[in-house]
Amino acid sequence: MSIRLTNLRLPIEHEPEELPDAVQEILGTPGDEPLNWRILRKSLDLRDKSQLRFVYTVAVDLPPEEESLALHIAQRQHTVPVDHFAEEAFSLPHPGVVPLQHRPVVIGSGPGGLFAAYFLAQAGYRPIVLERGTPVNERIRDVKRFDEGGDFAPESNYLFGEGGAGTFSDGKLTCRGSGTDYRKVLEVFAECKGQQPGRPSILYYHRPHLGSNRLPAVVKALRQRIESYGGQVVFHRKMTDLIIAGDQLTHVVTEQETFAADLAILATGHSARDVYEMLQHRGVAMEPKPFQMGVRVEHPQDDVNWVQYGNMQHVDILGNADYSLVAHGKQADVFTFCMCAGGYIIPSVSQEEYFCTNGMSLSKRDSPFANSGLVVTIPTSQFSGNDLLGGVRLQEQYERLAFEMGRGEYTCPFQRADDFLHDRISSESVEISYPRGKVAVKLRELLPPLVVQTLMDGLPRMNRMWRGHFLKNAVLVGPESRGSSPIRIVRNQETRESPTQGLYPVGEGAGYAGGIVSAAVDGLRTAKAIIARYAPPR
Repeated sequence: MSIRLTNLRLPIEHEPEELPDAVQEILGTPGDEPLNWRILRKSLDLRDKSQLRFVYTVAVDLPPEEESLALHIAQRQHTVPVDHFAEEAFSLPHPGVVPLQHRPVVIGSGPGGLFAAYFLAQAGYRPIVLERGTPVNERIRDVKRFDEGGDFAPESNYLFGEGGAGTFSDGKLTCRGSGTDYRKVLEVFAECKGQQPGRPSILYYHRPHLGSNRLPAVVKALRQRIESYGGQVVFHRKMTDLIIAGDQLTHVVTEQETFAADLAILATGHSARDVYEMLQHRGVAMEPKPFQMGVRVEHPQDDVNWVQYGNMQHVDILGNADYSLVAHGKQADVFTFCMCAGGYIIPSVSQEEYFCTNGMSLSKRDSPFANSGLVVTIPTSQFSGNDLLGGVRLQEQYERLAFEMGRGEYTCPFQRADDFLHDRISSESVEISYPRGKVAVKLRELLPPLVVQTLMDGLPRMNRMWRGHFLKNAVLVGPESRGSSPIRIVRNQETRESPTQGLYPVGEGAGYAGGIVSAAVDGLRTAKAIIARYAPPR
């Protein structure tokens, strides 16, 4: 049992020793005795620009004979809320008794697949991970070549390859969930070269961030851990079919070979559209779901820093600022997501002759630009006809048009935000961070009518939130269409298994996650369900 102090506020300029000193003062413990304490959460309060503060939640371990007195002293002062705190330990379930004839197969090496494989491997199940793309080091070279104007590699790009789409998506480890599973995922990220030993900041900072330059090393280290526990990771193994006898999965088919499988974890991501086609053909239960679509907005980073901090000198302490905005509308809301401070616009392309955008930043977040997704939720009523894959068709329609308007060269369609509102072409002299060149267009032609109207209503509202500074230098690029999956692969809430027995859908592509950490936790929880049911294969 520990004592927890919440809402402990210190100026952003505070020295490292001021935090434990403040804790000892609140608890009334002797200042000359070492304090066993740890940060549980740290956030930044931006509401009062004249006095920015860090807000801490801290846990303190005290001997039992001192704990009651310290708690009494702290509660009597009423300076910060103080209570007892017990941090639940993480554990995997005991293995089940249902025999496995074959090693579990994990299809896809994104966060959901890797974390499912990692915990299965740790428990002795020796999973086989099938990845359609390349190892991360090869993938980095292919992405760099494409950014410099080279040919598109269909199986090794920003979306396909070791680590999945998360490898080049900024490394934000923000999540809305909490608890032991979330903490364990962050601990594994930290252990896999994400942070230095000790209590790394990604375990407690409210918006933890690694950076796209660090993530490849983390992904590689996670793969090596899987292999050290007896797992196997096989690259260039594009899954093309599932063999299902009755309602039971029996084999996973790749272009090169077929794997016998009692069970398979399907973690192929929301850009593997060929997988959705195959699953529909095989009669695997799926359903359409709403998804996010819109544009990406880019500002000079200095504009964002000024709006958020009110004092450019704070950048030296805090680094480049990020933001989060929502504008409520009559038909729908427009909101920001995947905000990349000091970042770059990238081509989120998984199919030849299609185009859409995303963003990333490196660990230092030192680009002169800031960008963010600016999206609207598309309800299933907007999908055409009764096609199960109607949301995918909608994405493809506008991504194909974007490629054509980009002169067939993966150049980026852009328009100044003010020009978008007035429906006029922007000057080509506008600078953006996208690496392969740009083309001035009217973005209204690249977006569904619902998105156009919601942006028309929402952009002026966001401008008022920023006291007239949101639209001033903003540039829109697009479309931004890969924020979430338009498909959910049906599964049992408790067993996490598809009605197709032996098939376990996980992650963003299955419609159950919305980011790196949530996908990783989804993979972890599916691994737990499998461990609790099955005995390790012999």
